[in-house]
Amino acid sequence: MNRKLATATGALLALAAATLTAPATAHADDATFTGFRVADGRLLDATGQDFVLRGVNHAHTWYPATTPRALADLKQLGANSARIVLSTGDRWTRNGAADVAAVVGQCKANKLVCVLEAHDTTGYGEQSGAVSLAAAVDYWLEIANAVKGQEKYVVINLGNEPHGNTGYTAWTRDTKDAIGRLRAAGFDHTLMVDAPNWGQDWSNTMRDHAPEVFAADPDRNTVFSIHMYGVYDTAAEVRSYLDSFVSRGLPVVVGEFGHDHSDGNPDEDAIMATARQLGVGYLGWSWSGNGGGVEYLDLATGFDASRLTPWGQRLFHGTDGIRETSREAGVYGGTGGDTQAPTAPGAPTASDITATGARLTWPAATDDTAVTGYDVVRVDGATESPVTTTATTGATLTGLTPATAYTFAVYARDAAGNRSARSATVAVTTSDGQAAGSCAVHYRLEDWGSGFNAHVTIRNTGSAPVTGWRLDFAFPGGQTLHSAWNAKAVQEGNQVRATHEPWTETIPAGGTVSFGLSASSTGGNGVPAAFTLNGEPCTKE
Repeated sequence: MNRKLATATGALLALAAATLTAPATAHADDATFTGFRVADGRLLDATGQDFVLRGVNHAHTWYPATTPRALADLKQLGANSARIVLSTGDRWTRNGAADVAAVVGQCKANKLVCVLEAHDTTGYGEQSGAVSLAAAVDYWLEIANAVKGQEKYVVINLGNEPHGNTGYTAWTRDTKDAIGRLRAAGFDHTLMVDAPNWGQDWSNTMRDHAPEVFAADPDRNTVFSIHMYGVYDTAAEVRSYLDSFVSRGLPVVVGEFGHDHSDGNPDEDAIMATARQLGVGYLGWSWSGNGGGVEYLDLATGFDASRLTPWGQRLFHGTDGIRETSREAGVYGGTGGDTQAPTAPGAPTASDITATGARLTWPAATDDTAVTGYDVVRVDGATESPVTTTATTGATLTGLTPATAYTFAVYARDAAGNRSARSATVAVTTSDGQAAGSCAVHYRLEDWGSGFNAHVTIRNTGSAPVTGWRLDFAFPGGQTLHSAWNAKAVQEGNQVRATHEPWTETIPAGGTVSFGLSASSTGGNGVPAAFTLNGEPCTKE
């Protein structure tokens, strides 16, 4: 995912009278639709039920081997849809018809709506190698056999962010032409169109010309997609943009958004809250595998659903998040009326107990639709406190206190947010962590007040190499991790876990590895009080 800094956010212009004209609704004869369709500004599925996208972007074209597991994990986490990154072959390896058909089949097997997008158009006119929407249409025509007949399950997103900040005034003409060519070729799918300006429409080109683009679709079956990153850093901007579509009866979704970005800090809370209030769909960016300095946008570390990042925890399990607001498409049997809670999970068992952590596993709960997640809680008499949430039947607990007794239990949740009865409890007593292991850590701060870099060196003081490592520590105050280099790092609360990259996997006997962190802070910074390497305490240098 490439992004360019918008050259100006611009004040939201007053809507011209011409743009206030309500668009036509659905096709005159709804019976002609066998799949998704737009009616009165709403997206309806093949059963005629209102459908609100609640899903995640997945970079299939770069990580095809991860797709089957990723889609299964997204379903278990409560998503009802996935936006799948495909390549036309112009910039990346082409996803041919057989591959696309397999992806659609995997979406259907997991009861997910598939939003398929051609990514090679990203930043056209500004990004070297990017291709036009016309080239994207050529691709859709070439793989037509993979998607025709799948209108109940597939939405076609013509091209990702089809104009950068140069030549974007051509967006209206190019989009109308693309829609026209696909309809003439017999594509009856709901079509999704991305905004220009790297998807963020700071120029309001899509906002102001959406009615004529919608009217140019003979099926009146087009949905508009805005990508919300740094341009949308206030609740007022988020509300104003989405309201401008909803108030005119124009269908809109947030096709991409994140909790942070190099071009500014989007207001993800406002995006999710406003989407819920307006009944607007959203698709978070992205499941895993981000690079180029935006690794912090990974929702899961290493495509592992049991290792959700703080952004992943927020999107799936937070207020107005996927688990709370997602409803399965009617074509898969979803009705939005699920009130039956899952059964209680089986009794958890503990393993891999160290001075500061433990691993819990438990037998799965059952549900009449599907269990989408588990909440681990600490039990102290009549008091419970949340510990972590996972989509799997296991969780690794970190940040525990050495030589301390704990009691844990587990709840199950389904896609409708119904919560089970509590499982039986399990007692865990951490080991005495006073003796240092064969490691030492030097943590050097480069602090500028509101933010800082930390330079971390791990020294192996033992006589054997360490191959594969995990360093755990706690930030001492109000720090928020943004990115890391030479290691992968995730944050849960104030707990930070750093794991090796392939090139830093081995710490030679008597040798060192180093990595860095970039973070922001709301107060004074300091050096973490303690470090553990693979569960064993280290000496501080």
